[in-house]
Amino acid sequence: MPIRFRYTKGFFQVDRAPLVDHVQALANFMQISRFIETTVVLTILALATDGISSTCRAQRLQGPETSGRGSERLITEPGPASRAGVPEWQIEESFRNDIFTFVRIAYSSGGGWGRGGGSWRVDYPNADLNFSYRLEQLTSMKVDPDAATLDLLDDRLYDYPFIFIIDPRRLRFSEDEAVALRRYLVNGGFLMVDDFWGEGMKRHFLEEMKKIFPSKDPVSLDLSHPIFNAVFPLKIKPQVPSEDSAERNRGGGIYETWEDEISYEQPAPADYMAFLDENDRIMAIICHNTDLSDGWEEEGKSQWFFSRFSEALSYPMGINIVHYALTH
Repeated sequence: MPIRFRYTKGFFQVDRAPLVDHVQALANFMQISRFIETTVVLTILALATDGISSTCRAQRLQGPETSGRGSERLITEPGPASRAGVPEWQIEESFRNDIFTFVRIAYSSGGGWGRGGGSWRVDYPNADLNFSYRLEQLTSMKVDPDAATLDLLDDRLYDYPFIFIIDPRRLRFSEDEAVALRRYLVNGGFLMVDDFWGEGMKRHFLEEMKKIFPSKDPVSLDLSHPIFNAVFPLKIKPQVPSEDSAERNRGGGIYETWEDEISYEQPAPADYMAFLDENDRIMAIICHNTDLSDGWEEEGKSQWFFSRFSEALSYPMGINIVHYALTH
């Protein structure tokens, strides 16, 4: 049975209000299905700009403070408590099978909950819901308001062109998972990996990736690569720490952007590595020494964190990555 992905129909457009004087309209009419039996075409219109729109700035997600990681209500007009306060929106029935869904991969290895042991649950569900909300708000993509969580052996994996793995410090792929992930990626799927720091975690994860691609090594992406410039042109490779680490080290130079939990290693810059196919398409982007998803999850904690990291780095890079995934 052939693998098929669902691709988002329509236009991908960043909502800029007001538009900057020199907006570059990037129109890409691209064939993005790489399967023998079917070709799916996605038209994308991206307005390139140097930051998230003033609409986003004016509507910073915020709410009454509560205790407990991930328990804060994040929206001034809150939705259901089960959605961490993120508003819901309706999908037109005609788009039901053609929406973009943020898919988090649940893995059984790692143990624990959160940063102490590493887990697929880190920043869940706030990061997934906030990022989905911002995609719906800032672009004209049709986005699933609920996101999704799957394991690599779920047959539904092939319904989605984008998947996300977080904090893989203790992740271990089983043989079956390695086969499934390799099949997914070489047939056009896209993997984003985020939130792991230092050389020790890097060595461990790249050893696990050898189960997927025994003969491939990742390449470090230069800032000139399209993934850094497709929608939001970025002048640096974004390094985003957890919100609590950022606050503790505010104004601390290189320590402000480093995750201070990793005190046993010296601060180092963010690195974005990629596993490429034979046509140099990125199959997997490995976001190392950064935690983009905490900029999504914790955007409502303070105006400073929102402006310094969420608005300036996490959302632009996240939108660039999704744009690339859906057009290559």
